Amino acid sequence: MKLQADAGKLPGPRGSQGGRMAGKGNTVSAVTALVKPIVDDLGLILWDVVFEKEGASWFLRVFIDKDGIMEVDDCEAVSKRLNPLLDETDPIEQSYYLEVSSAGLGRRLKRPEHFARFLGDEVTVKLYRAVDKRKEFVGVLAAFEDNTVVLREGEQEHRFAIGDCAYVKLNDDLDLF
Repeated sequence: MKLQADAGKLPGPRGSQGGRMAGKGNTVSAVTALVKPIVDDLGLILWDVVFEKEGASWFLRVFIDKDGIMEVDDCEAVSKRLNPLLDETDPIEQSYYLEVSSAGLGRRLKRPEHFARFLGDEVTVKLYRAVDKRKEFVGVLAAFEDNTVVLREGEQEHRFAIGDCAYVKLNDDLDLF
């Protein structure tokens, strides 16, 4: 389940009038700096900021979380406070759609704080290249240390360098489908 407030999506793409940022990394950093204080002030957790192209359109996606149940009102509150800041600072050169949503079920773990929060939970690790003729491993997240994911699969322990992982995602949605 993913909650989403698409206030920035209506009525059409947001447009820059000569923005100053170049490159996705700079855009993500600039938006993260803008949205982090908002999220903190609302008692929420900033999970991720993604700037990506889908088809002909660009999307700025802000993923949030909180302890307890996420509500669409949480997404809306962030969107309403972020919109004027984006208009004022104009950090993105091209037109884009803004989406603010919950991190959702099956979320990807990317940063050390993500791994720390879900130690002991079941995750799926998908590798770029096969190890022991397998690319996918499902088990309990035992540790994350020195950029290495430690996964306990039954009695076996696997270690994967984060750079070898296409993704690591939480398996919190298996009983819903």
